[in-house]
Amino acid sequence: MEWQEFSGSWVLTPPHPLGIIHFLGGAFVATAPHITYRWLLEKLARQGYIIIATSFLNTLDHKAIAVNVQNRLENILYRLEYKQGIDINYLPIYGLGHSMGCKLHLLIGSLLKVERAGNILISFNNYPFKKAIPFAENIIPYLQDNIKNYLQLEANLDIDFTPTPIETNIIIKENYHIRRNLLIKFSDDTIDQTLELHPILKQLHPNMITALQLSGNHLTPLGQDIDWEMGGQLFSPIAGISQWFQDNFSRDLYNLYQQISRWLNPCPDVGF
Repeated sequence: MEWQEFSGSWVLTPPHPLGIIHFLGGAFVATAPHITYRWLLEKLARQGYIIIATSFLNTLDHKAIAVNVQNRLENILYRLEYKQGIDINYLPIYGLGHSMGCKLHLLIGSLLKVERAGNILISFNNYPFKKAIPFAENIIPYLQDNIKNYLQLEANLDIDFTPTPIETNIIIKENYHIRRNLLIKFSDDTIDQTLELHPILKQLHPNMITALQLSGNHLTPLGQDIDWEMGGQLFSPIAGISQWFQDNFSRDLYNLYQQISRWLNPCPDVGF
């Protein structure tokens, strides 16, 4: 299997797919999800899932981003079915999000009429603008240049994301229709807000919500040991991040993959 790029999304297609996973990553690392989340996504593809990892640029209008990534997903599904001959009609579609990607999947499942077999929400983050940007600067110092413009805006304007965190919670409470959800929180994640999201979803779908706390931190889903140098030039803006991730992540990352895999296929075939 090799990654294919379709209209800004990256796709992995196993030979005999069991389902489809639409992946949305965290802010500032979502521009190249096939690289930043490569290990996890490729493991899920080898399990039999078509991976559609949609890149996006973070802006203040999260509702517009959610609509855009969903429209791009539908275009890719059309391409897979009618141009590549893959019968997707009977394949379950799952949303998989990390950090801001969780918020986008929640907005998609609240504001748009989509069919999902379930959503997997890792390290949900719904902070207001003034908290979210400094957190990103502190956690991923290699990306300081990328968020400089946001910090300048913050110094001069009283602005926030659209919808705001409060508005987002209201939208979810009133409209979220994806019944089956897996919520994952890491033990050393200081910016995770899963504990606030869990009761909202539990009230909507009491018997369909699974919540787990795993060892790791906010960056665990990005852990991998890869060569970040491509064609003699370092991949920017994430070139320096490799040093940040390579140590002590493999065990937590593999456990994350196992829990996702178990939730996707809770009753695997048993040989006799």
